[in-house]
Amino acid sequence: MPRFYCPPPLPFSGRFDLPPEAAHHAARVLRLRAGDRVEMFDGLGNECHGAITELSGKRVVIGDIAASNIDRESPLQIVLAQALLSSEKMDWVIQKTTELGVAEIQPLDTGRSVARLSAERAAKRLDHWRQVAISACEQCGRNVLPTIHAPLDIMAWLQQIKELHDASSDTKFILLPQGAASLHSQPKPPGKVVLLVGAEGGFTPAESDCALRCDFTPIRLGARVLRTETAALAGQAALQTLWGDFS
Repeated sequence: MPRFYCPPPLPFSGRFDLPPEAAHHAARVLRLRAGDRVEMFDGLGNECHGAITELSGKRVVIGDIAASNIDRESPLQIVLAQALLSSEKMDWVIQKTTELGVAEIQPLDTGRSVARLSAERAAKRLDHWRQVAISACEQCGRNVLPTIHAPLDIMAWLQQIKELHDASSDTKFILLPQGAASLHSQPKPPGKVVLLVGAEGGFTPAESDCALRCDFTPIRLGARVLRTETAALAGQAALQTLWGDFS
């Protein structure tokens, strides 16, 4: 059944006009017709389904609406702190980690990041990343959109982490080729898990040292050095297998 993101409030009865972008996708891309059934979700966890009752011009009207809330969220809240990557790789990481159940994504400007964003470009990329996450949720069935934060300098972000340390129960991991610990040997996290992943060239020594001083546990995934986009996905899948809904 086709799924469409509709900003809240979501209707649970009566008739409802799909938002313009969703209506265009339904009528012009998917070429749906009257009588076809669709699902709608609001990104906050609510879902409903209905049938198309009218298509006219740019308007798509849904009727016979009923709630069908299903919880597809992982019990493990994962925060991916990802160094900025080239545009296609960053889109890939956001799309796939959304499908894997990430709760939050924090893009980071690091010393070895290939991508460099001005304030104006960062705002545009943030809007784009949110659309990538919406499309991923439409595909995979999630009803909750992951929170994608505005890019931050890694040192400024680590300073925030350090200031919040005493009040936080978050478990923090940094992926390092020389990481001695394995995820399997770690205790079950009591709260959120923060997974810090570097850029194509990894972290600078100053960045990794600062993360370690902020109580990040250095880990590695197997005996091989993974590309950054592979590491982000493999790390999250491992976390979901150990403590999330993959288990």
